[in-house]
Amino acid sequence: MTQLERAARGEVTGEIKTVGENEGVNVELVREYVASGKLVIPANKNRKQRTVGIGKGLRTKVNASIGTSTDIADIRMEVEKAKIAERYGADTLMDLSVGGDIAGIRKAVMDSISLPIGTVPLYEAFAMAIEKYGAAVNMPAELLFEITEKQCEEGVAFMAIHCGINRKTVEMLRKQHYRYGGLVSKGGSYMVAWMEHNNKENPLYEHFDRVAAILKKHDTVLSLGNGFRAGAIHDSTDRVQIQELLINCELAEIGRETGCQTMVEGPGHIPINEIEANIIMEKRMSGESPFYMLGPITTDIAPGYDHITAAIGAALSSSFGADFICYVTPSEHLGLPFPEDVREGVIASRIAAHVGDMIKHKNMNADKIMAKARRDMRWDTQFSLCIDAERAREIKTRRGNGSDHSCTMCGRFCANDILKGIFEKDMAGSDKK
Repeated sequence: MTQLERAARGEVTGEIKTVGENEGVNVELVREYVASGKLVIPANKNRKQRTVGIGKGLRTKVNASIGTSTDIADIRMEVEKAKIAERYGADTLMDLSVGGDIAGIRKAVMDSISLPIGTVPLYEAFAMAIEKYGAAVNMPAELLFEITEKQCEEGVAFMAIHCGINRKTVEMLRKQHYRYGGLVSKGGSYMVAWMEHNNKENPLYEHFDRVAAILKKHDTVLSLGNGFRAGAIHDSTDRVQIQELLINCELAEIGRETGCQTMVEGPGHIPINEIEANIIMEKRMSGESPFYMLGPITTDIAPGYDHITAAIGAALSSSFGADFICYVTPSEHLGLPFPEDVREGVIASRIAAHVGDMIKHKNMNADKIMAKARRDMRWDTQFSLCIDAERAREIKTRRGNGSDHSCTMCGRFCANDILKGIFEKDMAGSDKK
Protein backbone atom coordinates (compact mmCIF):
# COMPACT_ATOMS: atom_id res chain seq x y z
CA MET A 1 0.00 0.00 0.00
CA THR A 2 1.09 3.58 -0.62
CA GLN A 3 1.63 6.27 1.99
CA LEU A 4 -1.65 7.81 0.82
CA GLU A 5 -3.64 4.59 1.23
CA ARG A 6 -2.15 3.81 4.63
CA ALA A 7 -2.81 7.36 5.84
CA ALA A 8 -6.40 7.17 4.59
CA ARG A 9 -6.87 4.07 6.77
CA GLY A 10 -5.75 6.07 9.79
CA GLU A 11 -2.20 4.69 9.97
CA VAL A 12 0.64 6.93 11.08
CA THR A 13 3.52 5.42 9.09
CA GLY A 14 7.14 5.74 10.11
CA GLU A 15 7.62 8.21 7.27
CA ILE A 16 4.67 10.34 8.39
CA LYS A 17 6.02 10.39 11.92
CA THR A 18 9.48 11.41 10.71
CA VAL A 19 8.08 14.24 8.57
CA GLY A 20 6.06 15.59 11.49
CA GLU A 21 9.01 15.44 13.88
CA ASN A 22 11.46 16.97 11.41
CA GLU A 23 9.13 19.83 10.52
CA GLY A 24 7.66 20.49 13.97
CA VAL A 25 4.16 19.77 12.65
CA ASN A 26 1.52 17.70 14.44
CA VAL A 27 1.86 14.13 13.21
CA GLU A 28 -1.89 13.61 12.97
CA LEU A 29 -2.16 16.69 10.77
CA VAL A 30 0.57 15.31 8.51
CA ARG A 31 -1.39 12.06 8.25
CA GLU A 32 -4.56 13.94 7.32
CA TYR A 33 -2.78 15.91 4.62
CA VAL A 34 -1.17 12.78 3.15
CA ALA A 35 -4.57 11.02 3.15
CA SER A 36 -6.20 13.93 1.31
CA GLY A 37 -3.36 14.30 -1.22
CA LYS A 38 -2.29 17.73 0.02
CA LEU A 39 1.10 16.35 1.03
CA VAL A 40 3.27 13.67 -0.56
CA ILE A 41 6.18 11.64 0.78
CA PRO A 42 8.50 10.24 -1.92
CA ALA A 43 9.29 6.88 -0.36
CA ASN A 44 9.72 4.21 -3.02
CA LYS A 45 9.70 0.81 -1.32
CA ASN A 46 12.69 -0.41 -3.32
CA ARG A 47 15.32 2.03 -2.00
CA LYS A 48 16.31 3.43 1.36
CA GLN A 49 16.31 7.20 1.16
CA ARG A 50 15.98 10.27 3.32
CA THR A 51 12.40 10.92 4.36
CA VAL A 52 11.09 14.17 2.89
CA GLY A 53 7.58 15.56 2.95
CA ILE A 54 6.35 17.95 0.26
CA GLY A 55 3.13 19.90 0.63
CA LYS A 56 0.75 21.74 2.88
CA GLY A 57 1.99 22.92 6.26
CA LEU A 58 5.64 22.11 5.55
CA ARG A 59 8.62 24.25 4.63
CA THR A 60 9.15 24.75 0.90
CA LYS A 61 11.45 22.06 -0.48
CA VAL A 62 14.23 22.50 -3.06
CA ASN A 63 15.07 20.08 -5.85
CA ALA A 64 18.44 20.06 -7.62
CA SER A 65 18.58 18.68 -11.16
CA ILE A 66 21.67 17.10 -12.68
CA GLY A 67 22.25 14.88 -15.69
CA THR A 68 24.20 14.39 -18.87
CA SER A 69 23.59 15.71 -22.37
CA THR A 70 24.54 14.19 -25.71
CA ASP A 71 27.55 16.55 -25.74
CA ILE A 72 28.81 16.04 -22.17
CA ALA A 73 28.35 12.65 -20.50
CA ASP A 74 30.78 12.40 -17.59
CA ILE A 75 29.52 9.97 -14.96
CA ARG A 76 32.08 11.08 -12.37
CA MET A 77 31.03 14.70 -12.72
CA GLU A 78 27.35 13.79 -12.30
CA VAL A 79 28.14 11.90 -9.10
CA GLU A 80 30.13 14.89 -7.87
CA LYS A 81 27.22 17.20 -8.67
CA ALA A 82 24.84 14.92 -6.79
CA LYS A 83 27.06 14.96 -3.72
CA ILE A 84 27.37 18.75 -3.85
CA ALA A 85 23.59 19.10 -4.09
CA GLU A 86 23.16 16.95 -0.98
CA ARG A 87 25.99 18.70 0.88
CA TYR A 88 24.53 22.17 0.35
CA GLY A 89 21.03 21.30 1.39
CA ALA A 90 18.92 20.16 -1.56
CA ASP A 91 15.92 18.13 -0.37
CA THR A 92 15.66 15.97 -3.49
CA LEU A 93 17.59 15.35 -6.70
CA MET A 94 16.45 14.72 -10.26
CA ASP A 95 18.66 12.87 -12.74
CA LEU A 96 17.72 14.24 -16.16
CA SER A 97 20.40 12.42 -18.16
CA VAL A 98 19.85 12.04 -21.90
CA GLY A 99 23.39 11.08 -23.01
CA GLY A 100 25.78 8.23 -22.30
CA ASP A 101 24.84 5.20 -20.21
CA ILE A 102 21.64 6.64 -18.76
CA ALA A 103 20.82 3.64 -16.56
CA GLY A 104 24.42 3.37 -15.34
CA ILE A 105 24.56 7.06 -14.48
CA ARG A 106 21.30 6.81 -12.57
CA LYS A 107 22.57 3.85 -10.54
CA ALA A 108 25.86 5.59 -9.72
CA VAL A 109 24.01 8.70 -8.57
CA MET A 110 21.52 6.72 -6.49
CA ASP A 111 24.36 4.80 -4.84
CA SER A 112 26.24 7.98 -3.94
CA ILE A 113 23.59 9.96 -2.01
CA SER A 114 20.62 9.43 0.30
CA LEU A 115 18.28 12.03 -1.24
CA PRO A 116 15.02 10.89 -2.89
CA ILE A 117 15.75 10.63 -6.63
CA GLY A 118 13.43 11.78 -9.40
CA THR A 119 13.57 11.11 -13.14
CA VAL A 120 11.76 11.72 -16.42
CA PRO A 121 11.39 8.17 -17.81
CA LEU A 122 10.35 9.54 -21.19
CA TYR A 123 13.96 10.72 -21.71
CA GLU A 124 15.42 7.24 -21.45
CA ALA A 125 12.64 5.80 -23.63
CA PHE A 126 13.24 8.26 -26.45
CA ALA A 127 17.04 7.91 -26.18
CA MET A 128 16.65 4.15 -26.46
CA ALA A 129 14.32 4.54 -29.42
CA ILE A 130 16.88 6.68 -31.26
CA GLU A 131 19.53 4.01 -30.67
CA LYS A 132 17.38 0.97 -31.49
CA TYR A 133 14.91 2.29 -34.06
CA GLY A 134 16.81 5.16 -35.66
CA ALA A 135 14.54 8.00 -34.55
CA ALA A 136 12.56 9.07 -31.51
CA VAL A 137 9.33 9.13 -33.50
CA ASN A 138 9.76 5.39 -34.17
CA MET A 139 9.48 4.59 -30.46
CA PRO A 140 6.95 1.84 -29.68
CA ALA A 141 4.47 3.22 -27.15
CA GLU A 142 5.00 0.16 -24.97
CA LEU A 143 8.60 1.23 -24.34
CA LEU A 144 7.37 4.19 -22.28
CA PHE A 145 5.65 1.87 -19.83
CA GLU A 146 8.53 -0.60 -19.73
CA ILE A 147 11.04 2.13 -18.84
CA THR A 148 8.70 3.61 -16.24
CA GLU A 149 8.30 0.21 -14.57
CA LYS A 150 12.04 -0.47 -14.69
CA GLN A 151 12.94 2.86 -13.06
CA CYS A 152 10.32 2.33 -10.35
CA GLU A 153 11.82 -1.07 -9.61
CA GLU A 154 15.24 0.61 -9.21
CA GLY A 155 13.86 2.83 -6.45
CA VAL A 156 13.11 6.15 -8.18
CA ALA A 157 11.10 8.17 -5.65
CA PHE A 158 9.21 10.54 -7.96
CA MET A 159 8.75 10.86 -11.70
CA ALA A 160 7.86 13.76 -13.97
CA ILE A 161 5.54 12.20 -16.53
CA HIS A 162 4.04 14.21 -19.38
CA CYS A 163 0.43 13.07 -19.16
CA GLY A 164 -1.15 16.49 -19.77
CA ILE A 165 -0.14 16.66 -23.44
CA ASN A 166 -2.93 15.49 -25.73
CA ARG A 167 -4.29 16.11 -29.21
CA LYS A 168 -6.40 19.02 -27.98
CA THR A 169 -3.45 20.89 -26.45
CA VAL A 170 -1.34 20.30 -29.56
CA GLU A 171 -4.11 21.69 -31.75
CA MET A 172 -4.43 24.66 -29.40
CA LEU A 173 -0.70 25.31 -29.79
CA ARG A 174 -1.12 25.35 -33.56
CA LYS A 175 -4.11 27.71 -33.45
CA GLN A 176 -2.30 30.24 -31.29
CA HIS A 177 0.55 30.29 -33.86
CA TYR A 178 3.16 28.49 -31.75
CA ARG A 179 5.22 30.62 -29.30
CA TYR A 180 7.91 33.27 -29.05
CA GLY A 181 10.18 30.86 -27.16
CA GLY A 182 9.02 27.66 -28.83
CA LEU A 183 8.64 24.50 -26.77
CA VAL A 184 11.47 24.28 -24.24
CA SER A 185 10.53 21.02 -22.54
CA LYS A 186 12.57 18.17 -24.04
CA GLY A 187 9.89 15.71 -23.02
CA GLY A 188 7.13 17.92 -24.34
CA SER A 189 8.83 18.46 -27.70
CA TYR A 190 9.61 14.78 -28.20
CA MET A 191 6.08 13.75 -27.31
CA VAL A 192 4.48 16.29 -29.64
CA ALA A 193 6.80 15.19 -32.46
CA TRP A 194 5.89 11.53 -31.80
CA MET A 195 2.16 12.32 -31.79
CA GLU A 196 2.33 14.37 -34.99
CA HIS A 197 4.46 11.81 -36.84
CA ASN A 198 2.31 8.86 -35.83
CA ASN A 199 -1.03 10.70 -35.81
CA LYS A 200 -1.78 9.17 -32.42
CA GLU A 201 -2.81 10.30 -28.96
CA ASN A 202 -0.20 10.60 -26.22
CA PRO A 203 -0.14 7.10 -24.69
CA LEU A 204 0.63 8.57 -21.26
CA TYR A 205 -2.64 10.49 -21.41
CA GLU A 206 -4.66 7.83 -23.21
CA HIS A 207 -3.60 5.14 -20.73
CA PHE A 208 -3.24 7.26 -17.61
CA ASP A 209 -4.76 4.51 -15.49
CA ARG A 210 -1.80 2.30 -16.39
CA VAL A 211 0.70 5.04 -15.53
CA ALA A 212 -0.89 5.53 -12.12
CA ALA A 213 -1.01 1.79 -11.46
CA ILE A 214 2.71 1.35 -12.16
CA LEU A 215 3.72 4.18 -9.84
CA LYS A 216 1.24 3.12 -7.16
CA LYS A 217 2.72 -0.38 -7.12
CA HIS A 218 6.07 1.01 -5.95
CA ASP A 219 4.74 4.11 -4.14
CA THR A 220 6.59 6.38 -6.54
CA VAL A 221 5.14 9.90 -6.50
CA LEU A 222 3.63 10.99 -9.82
CA SER A 223 4.71 14.51 -10.73
CA LEU A 224 2.46 15.60 -13.58
CA GLY A 225 4.97 17.12 -15.98
CA ASN A 226 4.75 20.59 -17.46
CA GLY A 227 5.54 19.79 -21.10
CA PHE A 228 3.95 23.03 -22.33
CA ARG A 229 5.54 25.30 -19.74
CA ALA A 230 6.51 28.71 -21.06
CA GLY A 231 10.15 29.11 -22.03
CA ALA A 232 9.80 32.86 -22.49
CA ILE A 233 8.11 35.59 -20.49
CA HIS A 234 5.85 36.52 -23.40
CA ASP A 235 4.51 32.94 -23.58
CA SER A 236 3.52 32.73 -19.92
CA THR A 237 -0.02 31.86 -18.86
CA ASP A 238 -1.12 31.31 -22.45
CA ARG A 239 -3.99 29.03 -23.45
CA VAL A 240 -1.79 25.97 -23.99
CA GLN A 241 -0.09 26.22 -20.61
CA ILE A 242 -3.40 26.68 -18.80
CA GLN A 243 -5.06 23.86 -20.76
CA GLU A 244 -2.26 21.50 -19.73
CA LEU A 245 -2.55 22.71 -16.13
CA LEU A 246 -6.28 22.00 -16.21
CA ILE A 247 -5.66 18.46 -17.50
CA ASN A 248 -2.91 17.81 -14.98
CA CYS A 249 -5.05 18.99 -12.08
CA GLU A 250 -7.84 16.65 -13.19
CA LEU A 251 -5.37 13.77 -13.54
CA ALA A 252 -3.93 14.53 -10.11
CA GLU A 253 -7.36 13.97 -8.61
CA ILE A 254 -7.92 10.78 -10.61
CA GLY A 255 -4.51 9.47 -9.57
CA ARG A 256 -5.19 10.21 -5.89
CA GLU A 257 -8.48 8.33 -6.08
CA THR A 258 -6.58 5.22 -7.18
CA GLY A 259 -4.16 5.55 -4.23
CA CYS A 260 -1.22 7.03 -6.19
CA GLN A 261 0.52 10.01 -4.60
CA THR A 262 0.48 12.95 -7.03
CA MET A 263 1.73 16.49 -7.43
CA VAL A 264 1.50 19.05 -10.23
CA GLU A 265 4.31 20.92 -11.99
CA GLY A 266 4.15 24.64 -12.70
CA PRO A 267 5.42 27.20 -15.20
CA GLY A 268 9.02 27.85 -16.14
CA HIS A 269 9.23 31.52 -17.30
CA ILE A 270 6.67 33.92 -15.85
CA PRO A 271 6.52 37.63 -14.90
CA ILE A 272 6.16 38.20 -11.18
CA ASN A 273 2.62 39.60 -11.44
CA GLU A 274 1.30 36.24 -12.77
CA ILE A 275 2.86 33.93 -10.17
CA GLU A 276 0.11 34.16 -7.55
CA ALA A 277 -2.65 33.55 -10.11
CA ASN A 278 -0.98 30.36 -11.35
CA ILE A 279 -0.67 29.02 -7.80
CA ILE A 280 -4.28 29.88 -6.97
CA MET A 281 -5.48 28.08 -10.11
CA GLU A 282 -3.42 24.96 -9.39
CA LYS A 283 -4.50 24.74 -5.78
CA ARG A 284 -8.20 25.32 -6.56
CA MET A 285 -8.38 22.96 -9.53
CA SER A 286 -6.32 20.10 -8.04
CA GLY A 287 -7.77 19.94 -4.54
CA GLU A 288 -4.53 21.43 -3.13
CA SER A 289 -2.12 18.94 -4.63
CA PRO A 290 1.50 19.94 -3.93
CA PHE A 291 2.69 22.42 -6.55
CA TYR A 292 6.18 21.94 -7.99
CA MET A 293 7.42 25.22 -9.48
CA LEU A 294 10.14 24.99 -12.13
CA GLY A 295 12.19 28.04 -11.16
CA PRO A 296 10.29 30.09 -12.09
CA ILE A 297 12.48 32.43 -14.16
CA THR A 298 11.17 36.00 -14.05
CA THR A 299 13.04 37.70 -16.92
CA ASP A 300 14.62 36.45 -20.14
CA ILE A 301 17.58 38.83 -20.34
CA ALA A 302 19.95 37.67 -17.58
CA PRO A 303 21.83 34.60 -18.86
CA GLY A 304 24.62 33.75 -16.46
CA TYR A 305 22.50 35.01 -13.56
CA ASP A 306 19.37 32.93 -13.94
CA HIS A 307 19.87 31.48 -10.46
CA ILE A 308 19.00 35.03 -9.35
CA THR A 309 16.05 35.54 -11.73
CA ALA A 310 14.69 32.19 -10.54
CA ALA A 311 15.30 32.97 -6.86
CA ILE A 312 13.09 36.03 -7.24
CA GLY A 313 10.33 33.87 -8.69
CA ALA A 314 10.87 31.09 -6.17
CA ALA A 315 10.61 33.44 -3.18
CA LEU A 316 7.30 34.81 -4.43
CA SER A 317 6.07 31.32 -5.35
CA SER A 318 6.84 30.00 -1.89
CA SER A 319 5.14 32.95 -0.21
CA PHE A 320 1.99 32.41 -2.31
CA GLY A 321 1.78 28.71 -1.45
CA ALA A 322 4.02 26.70 -3.78
CA ASP A 323 5.41 23.62 -2.05
CA PHE A 324 8.42 22.53 -4.10
CA ILE A 325 10.99 24.53 -6.07
CA CYS A 326 13.24 23.22 -8.83
CA TYR A 327 16.48 25.14 -8.68
CA VAL A 328 18.04 26.99 -11.59
CA THR A 329 21.81 27.38 -12.00
CA PRO A 330 23.89 30.23 -13.49
CA SER A 331 24.47 28.10 -16.59
CA GLU A 332 20.77 27.91 -17.50
CA HIS A 333 20.33 28.76 -21.21
CA LEU A 334 24.12 28.61 -21.70
CA GLY A 335 25.34 25.07 -21.11
CA LEU A 336 25.32 21.97 -18.94
CA PRO A 337 25.79 22.85 -15.25
CA PHE A 338 29.17 22.08 -13.69
CA PRO A 339 29.64 21.29 -9.98
CA GLU A 340 30.17 24.93 -8.97
CA ASP A 341 26.89 25.84 -10.72
CA VAL A 342 25.04 23.25 -8.68
CA ARG A 343 26.19 24.81 -5.42
CA GLU A 344 25.13 28.29 -6.56
CA GLY A 345 21.75 27.02 -7.70
CA VAL A 346 21.01 25.10 -4.51
CA ILE A 347 21.96 27.98 -2.22
CA ALA A 348 20.01 30.56 -4.24
CA SER A 349 16.89 28.38 -4.17
CA ARG A 350 17.25 27.62 -0.46
CA ILE A 351 17.45 31.34 0.28
CA ALA A 352 14.38 31.94 -1.87
CA ALA A 353 12.44 29.13 -0.18
CA HIS A 354 13.27 30.56 3.24
CA VAL A 355 12.23 34.08 2.19
CA GLY A 356 8.88 32.72 1.00
CA ASP A 357 8.37 30.52 4.06
CA MET A 358 8.84 33.53 6.34
CA ILE A 359 5.59 34.85 4.85
CA LYS A 360 3.76 31.58 4.17
CA HIS A 361 4.30 30.21 7.67
CA LYS A 362 4.47 33.60 9.44
CA ASN A 363 7.71 32.59 11.11
CA MET A 364 10.66 34.96 11.15
CA ASN A 365 12.23 33.67 14.36
CA ALA A 366 15.55 32.62 12.80
CA ASP A 367 15.96 36.09 11.34
CA LYS A 368 15.27 37.66 14.73
CA ILE A 369 17.93 35.49 16.36
CA MET A 370 20.37 36.42 13.58
CA ALA A 371 19.65 40.13 14.08
CA LYS A 372 20.43 39.93 17.78
CA ALA A 373 23.58 37.91 17.14
CA ARG A 374 24.79 40.56 14.69
CA ARG A 375 24.02 43.34 17.12
CA ASP A 376 26.02 41.57 19.83
CA MET A 377 28.77 40.35 17.45
CA ARG A 378 28.24 36.69 18.36
CA TRP A 379 29.90 35.14 15.34
CA ASP A 380 29.38 31.47 16.22
CA THR A 381 25.64 32.05 16.49
CA GLN A 382 25.63 33.93 13.20
CA PHE A 383 27.45 31.14 11.39
CA SER A 384 25.16 28.51 12.91
CA LEU A 385 22.16 30.25 11.34
CA CYS A 386 23.70 30.80 7.89
CA ILE A 387 22.17 29.01 4.93
CA ASP A 388 25.76 28.65 3.67
CA ALA A 389 27.99 28.95 6.74
CA GLU A 390 30.99 27.75 4.74
CA ARG A 391 30.76 30.69 2.35
CA ALA A 392 30.18 33.16 5.19
CA ARG A 393 33.25 31.99 7.13
CA GLU A 394 35.34 32.03 3.96
CA ILE A 395 34.41 35.63 3.14
CA LYS A 396 35.04 36.88 6.67
CA THR A 397 38.41 35.11 6.86
CA ARG A 398 39.63 36.37 3.49
CA ARG A 399 38.94 39.97 4.49
CA GLY A 400 40.58 39.73 7.89
CA ASN A 401 38.86 38.88 11.12
CA GLY A 402 38.83 42.40 12.51
CA SER A 403 38.62 42.44 16.29
CA ASP A 404 36.88 39.75 18.33
CA HIS A 405 33.59 41.57 18.11
CA SER A 406 33.70 43.29 14.72
CA CYS A 407 34.52 42.74 11.06
CA THR A 408 36.52 44.74 8.53
CA MET A 409 33.47 46.40 6.98
CA CYS A 410 33.61 49.24 9.53
CA GLY A 411 36.48 48.33 11.84
CA ARG A 412 36.61 50.85 14.69
CA PHE A 413 33.63 52.66 13.18
CA CYS A 414 31.32 49.73 14.02
CA ALA A 415 27.82 51.15 14.52
CA ASN A 416 26.94 48.76 17.31
CA ASP A 417 30.22 49.47 19.10
CA ILE A 418 29.45 53.18 19.12
CA LEU A 419 26.27 52.62 21.16
CA LYS A 420 27.57 49.73 23.24
CA GLY A 421 26.51 50.05 26.88
CA ILE A 422 23.94 52.77 26.30
CA PHE A 423 20.77 50.74 25.76
CA GLU A 424 21.52 47.46 27.56
CA LYS A 425 19.48 48.36 30.65
CA ASP A 426 16.50 49.23 28.46
CA MET A 427 16.64 45.78 26.88
CA ALA A 428 16.85 43.85 30.15
CA GLY A 429 13.93 41.49 30.74
CA SER A 430 12.37 42.12 27.35
CA ASP A 431 12.09 38.97 25.20
CA LYS A 432 11.15 41.25 22.31
CA LYS A 433 14.75 42.45 22.28
